[in-house]
Amino acid sequence: MGVDLSDLVKKHPTSFQELKGKWIAIDAYNTLYQFLASIRQEDGTPLKDFKGRITAHLSGLFYRNAKLLGNGIKIAYVFDGKPHRFKKEEQEERKAHREEAELKWKKALEREEEGAKKYAQAALKLTQEMVEESKALLKAMGVPVIEAPSDGEAQAAVMCAKGAVYAVASQDYDAFLYGAPRVVRNLSITGRRKVPRQNRYILVEPEIIYLKETLEEIGINREQLVYLGILIGTDFNKGVKGIGPKTALKLVKQYPPKELIEYVEEKYNHTFEHNPHEIAAIFLDPPFKEVGKLKEREIEESEVMRILVKEHDFSEERVKHTLEELEKKLSEIRSQSTLESWL
Repeated sequence: MGVDLSDLVKKHPTSFQELKGKWIAIDAYNTLYQFLASIRQEDGTPLKDFKGRITAHLSGLFYRNAKLLGNGIKIAYVFDGKPHRFKKEEQEERKAHREEAELKWKKALEREEEGAKKYAQAALKLTQEMVEESKALLKAMGVPVIEAPSDGEAQAAVMCAKGAVYAVASQDYDAFLYGAPRVVRNLSITGRRKVPRQNRYILVEPEIIYLKETLEEIGINREQLVYLGILIGTDFNKGVKGIGPKTALKLVKQYPPKELIEYVEEKYNHTFEHNPHEIAAIFLDPPFKEVGKLKEREIEESEVMRILVKEHDFSEERVKHTLEELEKKLSEIRSQSTLESWL
């Protein structure tokens, strides 16, 4: 879920054209869950192949990345490593919620109730098999795959802070707590989208948020932002009941970290599951590995066809056409880059 800073950040519209030629680190798990949630039938049933295996994540990765690459955006996917022990407990709780949602979805289908899809989306699961085949497809498309030592968003954020990439692409705001200077939202869901449980559509466009601008606007530093996040809830802890973003902002300005936690525990009768200062340390000094300079690779068309067409029953004609169009656009981009280097 991540920390919700939506009420505090200033979002700027951006476009594929403005991001052209820039490296973007994409939080892989975040994006795969988006595809699993959105690429479904009306009753919530996920997209599957003839063997009954879910393929929504592969469909999303292939067609969305083909669009991004074809627009000259350089992308790298960062996958989670071993979860911190604090996050593991949160994950176990989410697993229980997913199992409960799955039961509700099946009952809703049996009764032919409207709104079954919302239960299906809450019940979505990302298996290790899905993760591995996602990595295989990305590598076949020439997209760098980075294995984080722990949290993928933390790895992406530090890469951004060190200048290895221009921005982090994520729907969450956790990357800011990890120190990412820039976060791009809606990169993987740009376009016309149906509003959940409503018969209308909206146009979703990419937007960029700057950490420095956000901190200056709300008048705090990054450490205070981290403690603000802890008060409203992160992947490592539940938020304090009665404290929303605006109240949390007021409190972090009023009290230094130690006094802040003591005040909140007493005033709100709240007991933190884990030491808040240890949680803050996770964000301020996250596990990270050096990745070196990112490089684009050639697309392995035969491997893409094997994974999608032979293994998962995708339309051969559509996949081949998408690859041909992508190769054509990439060739044009390379020719343009060569021409510009001579001018």
